[in-house]
Amino acid sequence: MSPIYPLATSSWDQAEQDALQRVIDSDMYSMGPEVRAFEEEFAAHFGSKHAVMVNSGSSANLLMLAALRYTKNDDLRLMPGDEIIVPAVSWSTTYYPLQQYGLRLKFVDIDRATLNYDLNALEAAISDKTRALMVVNLLGNPNDFAVLQALCAPRGIVMIEDNCESMGASFDGKQAGTFGVMGSYSSFFSHHISTMEGGMVTCDDEELYHVMLSLRAHGWTRNLPKFNHVTGEKSEDPFEESFRFVLPGYNLRPLEMSGALGREQLKKLPDLIKGRRANGALVQAQLGNHAKFAIQQEIGCSSWFGFSLVIREGCGLARADLVKQLLAKGFECRPIVAGNFAKNQVMQYFDYEIHGSLTNADYIDANGLFVGNHHYPIPEAVAALAEI
Repeated sequence: MSPIYPLATSSWDQAEQDALQRVIDSDMYSMGPEVRAFEEEFAAHFGSKHAVMVNSGSSANLLMLAALRYTKNDDLRLMPGDEIIVPAVSWSTTYYPLQQYGLRLKFVDIDRATLNYDLNALEAAISDKTRALMVVNLLGNPNDFAVLQALCAPRGIVMIEDNCESMGASFDGKQAGTFGVMGSYSSFFSHHISTMEGGMVTCDDEELYHVMLSLRAHGWTRNLPKFNHVTGEKSEDPFEESFRFVLPGYNLRPLEMSGALGREQLKKLPDLIKGRRANGALVQAQLGNHAKFAIQQEIGCSSWFGFSLVIREGCGLARADLVKQLLAKGFECRPIVAGNFAKNQVMQYFDYEIHGSLTNADYIDANGLFVGNHHYPIPEAVAALAEI
């Protein structure tokens, strides 16, 4: 039986159908002008100089890390063994590219209220060995970037953002995903805009942009401009440049259909975020003092990917019982992302350490979950949650 209150619903209409037909009529399905146009429009919307579309948010994270490995900029380059600080709660592919590029992860606890970094724990975790900081904006909630920048800038720490769950969030009027040297986004079906599968990386650094253009497609030169930061100058002979490989890249290319869909979805994004924020305000008003569970504390302007419910200590409610109540009322629910990721069996393949304790991550791992938010009003869902 389909849930009454699902985690995600479609925001497509005739515009997306027409976009798909436009690609079909062109008879060009691999990455081309629709993807390029979406990249340009996306960068302009979020206030970045450059954007590179890929086939998923996970691939966007991979592309960011690869670019930091192969950049020529000594101030940005990450090498195997370098220490990168990560939050204990995020999705798996926040961490995998870090392991795959040989970085040493230092796990830091989260704040139980915001679900983002515990800022005191983060400051204490920074050492002379810290080379980079992975910032994850969880469930639509931006981090306190004033604090993060004050910690990173004086120390030369490279900050990157996994903003896959928080498209449209902002802090002090600046879009989440644009505070670090690069930021990743996802346009998977359940996210703020949907190309079904898709991701994006934004940046202002032209060299990183050129490196990503090569890495995205086989590490070849074909997609680079004539004058670029990877090879200097390309040959005028397109035959010679067609299969010229200069970086150990991947095939992360999106389809033209994804680019065309993204262009239509981006037009709707302001209203999609407006609708989600209206639901967020309703949840805050009606559930802010719930006796059984706490909701996420907003930092800046959240884009409210979903609504977390963290069971209050000593209230006598077990998560398994909360799940049963939610299912009975028609709610689809999930754990809060991957919970405390450091507890997973896959960590046997990582080079990592844990700073202090991960008390809050452990708590939400055992006592937290989230339900869906949408771009349309959901007063009935909020009322049903209030009755638990």
